[in-house]
Amino acid sequence: MHLGRLGYYSDFFVYPALIAGLCAWGLAGATPEAAGRWLAFALSSVAVWTLLEYLLHRFVLHHFPYLKEMHHSHHVEEKAQIGTPTWLSLGVFALVVVLPSWLGLGDRLGSAVTAGLMAGYLWYISVHHIVHHWHPGHSSYVYGLKRRHALHHHADETANFGVSSSFWDHVFGTLVVAPSREPQRR
Repeated sequence: MHLGRLGYYSDFFVYPALIAGLCAWGLAGATPEAAGRWLAFALSSVAVWTLLEYLLHRFVLHHFPYLKEMHHSHHVEEKAQIGTPTWLSLGVFALVVVLPSWLGLGDRLGSAVTAGLMAGYLWYISVHHIVHHWHPGHSSYVYGLKRRHALHHHADETANFGVSSSFWDHVFGTLVVAPSREPQRR
């Protein structure tokens, strides 16, 4: 949905604060063994986020009514401040991540899962913002992300669903790569 400036940028302040708080909560007074376990759960959750990002983009944003129309408007107005309001994403995190993980794993490991998934989400929204609003150099890593995402927007909406990673596009055969612009050398 179209967001005002405050609504669009609030995720970039709210999520780092929440992640820091969850890290402090989960690691406060932890033994080295417990801290290692917490870190393993958090890092695993960041990796899980990349799969969730891929699945949500491919199967939810391109197929569910209302969300499909909202996502299509993002394809048409790439530079517009279109996104998920912070209050909505936090509500989804509370119901889908915090509640089940804290009930199932306890508050310490639940905080690791929550922090990891939130860190993955923060990385995703950061990369997504960058590929739409920045102008990176053509030899940079970010330019490669931007080019791959532009192919999704302009050449093939059935490909390149991963924004922050192309891993799952490789796995599921949905990766499309633009032909190189460099001249062929013989």
